[in-house]
Amino acid sequence: MDILSTMTDEELVVLYAGGNDEAFDLLLGRHQQVLYANILYTVRNKILADDIFQDTFCKAITTIRQGRYTESGRFRSWLMRIAHNLMIDYFRQKKKEKTLSNDEWGIDLLNNPSLCEENVEGEWVRKQIHSDVKKLVGHLPERQREVIEMRYYADLSFKEIADITGVSINTALGRMRYAILNMRRLATDHRMILTLS
Repeated sequence: MDILSTMTDEELVVLYAGGNDEAFDLLLGRHQQVLYANILYTVRNKILADDIFQDTFCKAITTIRQGRYTESGRFRSWLMRIAHNLMIDYFRQKKKEKTLSNDEWGIDLLNNPSLCEENVEGEWVRKQIHSDVKKLVGHLPERQREVIEMRYYADLSFKEIADITGVSINTALGRMRYAILNMRRLATDHRMILTLS
């Protein structure tokens, strides 16, 4: 295993494709923490995050074993893209079923000790702003919406966003710029006051 630990991700993928399971164990160990944290931060539900995390590695295993892995030098980005696509698929399916519930988020804003200093009116204003922003994001074109969600909700860098979506950093930055411009326009059209930067 010591020799394996000095190998690059790509070398480990080749070994795993050839039947070396220890190579995959090492790949899993290298990337599971960052990948899982990203999934959990996005979906905000531990059970769902566990499922998507497991599905991500199942897809990775299948793809590698079938000899279809071609992302030379970008294994982590490839894993993130698989997870991202699985999350999008999940939320699209839920939207079709219209079964998404705010109860799933496990946040009780009115009984949160960190909010005790704020009055009820301030809390309702904050909730309205969050609701308005969420609606605005929902009206964006899909590519712009993805960049906003990855940048602000998943806290990914523009390089990571570019790798996951398979575009250049400049394209990711451009999508963010247009997303913010579109949100400002939508907010103006609907007479909302937002501070987007």
